[in-house]
Amino acid sequence: MTRLEDRVREAVNNIVDPETGMTFGEMRLISDLRENESGVVTIDFKPTSPFCPIALKLALDIKSIASKIEGTEKVFVYCHNHAMEETINKIVN
Repeated sequence: MTRLEDRVREAVNNIVDPETGMTFGEMRLISDLRENESGVVTIDFKPTSPFCPIALKLALDIKSIASKIEGTEKVFVYCHNHAMEETINKIVN
């Protein structure tokens, strides 16, 4: 794991889910996070249900927080296991 991956993972795992009050880390919403090339980070997440009404907001929150980490140049966030994942992924990326 790279240093950038560590910093991004720590930041996104500390995002608080507005419905539960728990952090993304506690809920294990981030299924994968990797630095594909220098400064380019890809984050995969799974919302709590396939019909989570705030999945788009969660994806945008992840991208926003990750983009603020020093060293990130580009962030891709992919939602998985959601009824609208294709649409969410197009909007976010």
